Amino acid sequence: MSFRIVVLAKQVPDTRNVGKDAMKADGTVNRAALPAIFNPEDLNALELALQMKDQIIDSEVIVLTMGPFRAAEIIREAMYRGADKGYLITDRKFAGSDTLATSYALSLAVKKLMPCDVVIAGRQAIDGDTAQVGPQTAEKLNMPQITYAEELVDINRATVTIKRRLERGIEVVQSKFPVMITVHSSAPDCRPRNAKLTMKYKHARTISELQEEDNDYIALRDTRPYLNINEWTVTDLNADDAWLGLNGSPTKVKKIENVVLTHKDATIMTASDEDMNILMKELIASHVIG
Repeated sequence: MSFRIVVLAKQVPDTRNVGKDAMKADGTVNRAALPAIFNPEDLNALELALQMKDQIIDSEVIVLTMGPFRAAEIIREAMYRGADKGYLITDRKFAGSDTLATSYALSLAVKKLMPCDVVIAGRQAIDGDTAQVGPQTAEKLNMPQITYAEELVDINRATVTIKRRLERGIEVVQSKFPVMITVHSSAPDCRPRNAKLTMKYKHARTISELQEEDNDYIALRDTRPYLNINEWTVTDLNADDAWLGLNGSPTKVKKIENVVLTHKDATIMTASDEDMNILMKELIASHVIG
């Protein structure tokens, strides 16, 4: 029986380039105005999954992402690095989902992929920094969870041992399967693309992408099933519309601000209480803290 590892990955806007058009009037992120990248900590999660695959015979890594059609790019990127297949959850009804609505949709998709031994995700996404989606998904799946994973210590078909990075040290924990793991940014970086895998999967497409391709690629998909990137909608997941998108999202973003820190002059501070008070006031006024 195969050992199944599901990686929850996200294509995110590059928050290093936030501008005045980064937010829509309804408080959602204007993703079309920002370059799209593979969420950094999800790459750490992918590497942890690939390390498990290296150690467990007859295992497979499945990448699951929710987003618009262009999010299929990160599934291909994951396949270039060693993932076996991918699923794109895409539907207009998912638009504007906060962590609660996103975890609901992801949990339905994971259930559809069951049985799964491990579900892995990055600790948080750079477009929200909430670190909520992984734990919320685990709760909806009724799975034990290991958060802040930094290193794979040991794995076999019965248990997994993980080193966690905590605020004031480290912790080594062990869990049976199935288990949900969220991965810290201090975990090993993801391995680079493999040249052979890049050549193998470069024509992998979703059905929506194929609608814009020519017949040659469609014929190639029919003869090589591994080039199929599956696409699931709300109907495929049998999801309740009331829990999706803006309707299912109690979190509302009121404002996005790009804070630019500039160096104007240098001030020599002493350890006196007066100087410390002045420093704290300056940091709060410039939005560095507070």
